[in-house]
Amino acid sequence: MDAIELEEFGGDYKPVADERPLMPEPPPVRLIAIDDVHLPVSSGQEREMDAFYIGRLRFVRKPDDEADGVLIYHAENQRLCFDILEPPIARDSVRPIGMEITWLNELEIQLIEDQIPHTRQVGLLPGEESLLLQDPAGNWLQIQQARPVH
Repeated sequence: MDAIELEEFGGDYKPVADERPLMPEPPPVRLIAIDDVHLPVSSGQEREMDAFYIGRLRFVRKPDDEADGVLIYHAENQRLCFDILEPPIARDSVRPIGMEITWLNELEIQLIEDQIPHTRQVGLLPGEESLLLQDPAGNWLQIQQARPVH
């Protein structure tokens, strides 16, 4: 196969720097919810929650979201808000909060290494897999593998 030769460009085109501000990439986690989600957390668990939601699940926490008595984590589409309460906490429901991530297998390896109890669920359709676990505050989470849309 012969090599293709490119023509020399004789124009006087000079690229111009784009002055528009860059938009930050959204967090790689998506909540399966219509609106912001509010859950309870005991006071004193802020560091554990940050390690779990920011370090493990890759949520984003913005400094301008500091509010008294509320922890706010940003997903791609909604916010996950934790109301800081004094124990004991009464829960209205034990229904899990749904999330989608693209690194489900990697997350499961981390959970196994850190000995965090979880259950792997397989759905009725091929490729439907999820992990069911509790966060440090005892809230139930169902984390699904997000499939890319082509």
